[in-house]
Amino acid sequence: MAHAFLQRFTNVRREEAAPTLVAGLLFFCVLTALMVVRPAREALGLQRGIEAIRWLFLGTVLVTLAVNPLFGWLVARFRRIVFVRATYLFFAAGLAAFYLLLALAPAHVGRTSGQVFYVWFSVFNLFAVMLFWALMADRFSLEQAKRLFGGIAVGGTLGAIFGPWLAGQLARPLGTPALLLVAAGFLVLALGAAEALTRLRPEQRRALPEEALIGGSAWEGLQAVFRSPYLAAICGYVLIVAVMATFLYFTRLQMVAALGTSVDLRTATFARIDMITQLATLVLQAVVTGHVMRRLGVSVALALLPVTAALGFLGLAVAGTLAALIAFEATFRAVQRGIMRPARETLFTVVPRAERYKAKAFIDTFVYRAGDVLGAQTEGLLGRLGMGLAALASVAVPLAILWASLGLWLGYAQRARARDAGQPEGAPA
Repeated sequence: MAHAFLQRFTNVRREEAAPTLVAGLLFFCVLTALMVVRPAREALGLQRGIEAIRWLFLGTVLVTLAVNPLFGWLVARFRRIVFVRATYLFFAAGLAAFYLLLALAPAHVGRTSGQVFYVWFSVFNLFAVMLFWALMADRFSLEQAKRLFGGIAVGGTLGAIFGPWLAGQLARPLGTPALLLVAAGFLVLALGAAEALTRLRPEQRRALPEEALIGGSAWEGLQAVFRSPYLAAICGYVLIVAVMATFLYFTRLQMVAALGTSVDLRTATFARIDMITQLATLVLQAVVTGHVMRRLGVSVALALLPVTAALGFLGLAVAGTLAALIAFEATFRAVQRGIMRPARETLFTVVPRAERYKAKAFIDTFVYRAGDVLGAQTEGLLGRLGMGLAALASVAVPLAILWASLGLWLGYAQRARARDAGQPEGAPA
């Protein structure tokens, strides 16, 4: 009876329970590491004003472009667990280095070092999450992804809730610098979970050995994006996700900045918004996501966020209050993380293995950050022209229509790829 209850409400079969739980634990550790230090990153970034953040976005996209060939080289030359280990340990070492700077040379910590940390953290954030989802797309079949990714994402949401809470408990007795070591510790735990996950063998296993070298060139991901209409469409979808999220991000920054100049007040406000968002996301992931993808399909799941964005920007243009912003952002982020993100990650279960890591890395880091820059500059241009939320909505709504169309097409293309490969959606990818 307990097994039937588990399968009905979580879509998890008996033989999938262990890999699903370990994957959820892995995502929990990754998101805890990120969220322990994220509110401070936001507050530090505002020290030189909103315009400075727009240029920090440009710095971030340049750094991600520079890092992508290095990651592609790791993927081509080493087994999967080796480049997973190298990536997480590299970022853990970076956190430790920033801790030493804060603890041993506090006099040298200022606005410039805060901006360096802002860029570094933004790159860390993207690569840590990208690598997790690439591992999931490589580990589970398309049919499993539709059922399990929503439940696995619950682990990340719990980490995103636990991280800010843990930061609040430890910041006063240990000091803010110590939080960086805490985040590094959770990255090491995440690596342990990743190694355990690679050893677990599900009943549905891919024909290609998971330990095989992927090979190819360091720039193969970029080349694949230009060759494949399917990957190019994912690029377009991700680009619009980033633009819309950036519109919302800078609207939030402006409203929070209007509350006062206190770093503590701003940090608390950002943390409160994050908490509301994560709780809403948790409900969607635990109850809705798996059933939406399994019963309504990936196309519908991908189109839900564009509809949410269009309605949200229209409502924000009418109301224009911080309360309306919090409600919109909580809904947007919940649908983004609870439904759209797991659905988008299933798109990579039907592409060759090299593209799951190399092309995905390029899309989820450089393309996403390019969308950040485009959104930041567009929002800034509208602001300099004296145009408010109504103008932002006039740009966002037509963009959302294109966005939804891409989502519907991608869901259809995914099904076509599965059929062309001679594998029904219920079979291993």
